[in-house]
Amino acid sequence: VKPMVPRCTVPKAVPVGKSASLHCHENEGFPKSTYSWYRNSEPLSPDPKSSAKPHNSSYTLNPATGTLVFRAVHKGDTGRYSCIATNDAGFAKCEEQEMEV
Repeated sequence: VKPMVPRCTVPKAVPVGKSASLHCHENEGFPKSTYSWYRNSEPLSPDPKSSAKPHNSSYTLNPATGTLVFRAVHKGDTGRYSCIATNDAGFAKCEEQEMEV
């Protein structure tokens, strides 16, 4: 079963240096969806350390739960965030949401 459009929760504004949690979830898809996050339409690597681009952000992304957690946000984390739920039957994307730091 193709995933439904996931419900994305993105904080509107986060003070610099504070932690932020972004959530993405849908429960119609079968088999269970995996989740990927995008900032300004660019994919966020599940492992920020292995990313080709140097990125001084410290975050953890759990593809199984759809949770993206920033330990300490900085100005560069400002942007439009969206999430895609994917399974064998297809994928669905939530609306982009702005997070300001």
